[in-house]
Amino acid sequence: MPFYHKLGKIPHKRHTIFKKSDGSLYYEQLFGTIGFDGMSTNSYHCHRPTQVKEVNKKIDVAPKVAISNNIQSYKLHGFKIKSEDDFLKSRKSILTNSDCTIQLASPKKSIENYFYKNADADELIFIHKGSGKLRTHLGNLDFSYGDYLVIPRGIIYKIDFDTEENRLFIVESRRPIYTPKRYRNWFGQLLEHAPFCERDIRRPYELETNDEKGDFLIKIKKQDEIFDMIYASHPFDVVGYDGFNYPYALSIHDFEPITGRIHQPPPVHQTFETDAFVVCSFVPRLYDYHPESIPAPYNHSNIDSDEVLYYVDGDFMSRNDIDQGYISLHPAGIPHGPHPGAVERSIGKTKTDELAVMVDTFRPLQLTKEALEIADDSYYKSWLEH
Repeated sequence: MPFYHKLGKIPHKRHTIFKKSDGSLYYEQLFGTIGFDGMSTNSYHCHRPTQVKEVNKKIDVAPKVAISNNIQSYKLHGFKIKSEDDFLKSRKSILTNSDCTIQLASPKKSIENYFYKNADADELIFIHKGSGKLRTHLGNLDFSYGDYLVIPRGIIYKIDFDTEENRLFIVESRRPIYTPKRYRNWFGQLLEHAPFCERDIRRPYELETNDEKGDFLIKIKKQDEIFDMIYASHPFDVVGYDGFNYPYALSIHDFEPITGRIHQPPPVHQTFETDAFVVCSFVPRLYDYHPESIPAPYNHSNIDSDEVLYYVDGDFMSRNDIDQGYISLHPAGIPHGPHPGAVERSIGKTKTDELAVMVDTFRPLQLTKEALEIADDSYYKSWLEH
């Protein structure tokens, strides 16, 4: 995060004595990325966070690539992904490259008997259906429909769901996820023309401080394998922290669209960025107001990036036969644009109620076996005129 947050009890200075009421010490941990050059947080624990009792079984969760070099446009029926009781088993990788993996998940139950840590990637979890609480070692966040949850790599967490009807769109990023730099001044503050501001970003609001010893299972993902590790103290034993590296939430409903007299390009919808891909939010907005404007997007060529659109709600005006939970993949190297009839339908319209999440990657995406199981193989022909 580009701004400072403090929660719980911390000492006056870093790396100094911080005592419990019985006179023993709290244990400080610097939690950061990119060596000592990235954003970091100093947290204070009841017990040493380094006490590993056992390293047990591991399982391979690497995406199973079916098509490694793709130039065909695809439509995927996201809600056909099978629901699972377990949160980790529910995560189905559908698109992947060396920078990120895009997953769909429909977990029916909360994480109960283990904790989870992704040591490979930052996680961006979009809540399409469901509500609940993200519980982490750096504090808790409530979530509901339309929320983005940004979970930096290394965060230990659980998720509590309120119901069994949950649909998640997940991007695992091997690069840190930031707010777009063009929306920030050189101090890191979001600028006046940004489509959201700091008050829209929800930071952890409560700490669960568990002063417990025992056997605590943490499932840790590293290099596409999940290891079962038993720790000797409760992972949520932090009494306080401060810094810039922590989980946060941003609702897509708090994204303020940027509009103009003529059609605006996709970067005006940008919400997050890495050096390898961007994430954009398409939200309800007024259409272009030039008297002869065409609200539908113009045809354009993806020469340098693959485009993924996850359709959340409303009527996505540039597409035919699109429903909730559908995903379109338009690969680099070929042009794409509105479906036949979409341009004509859009003329004279004054607004749209569409809601969608877009991921544009700068390296080609590979399709997995699970993607092909929910794919419309004839989608690439849908621009033919009849």
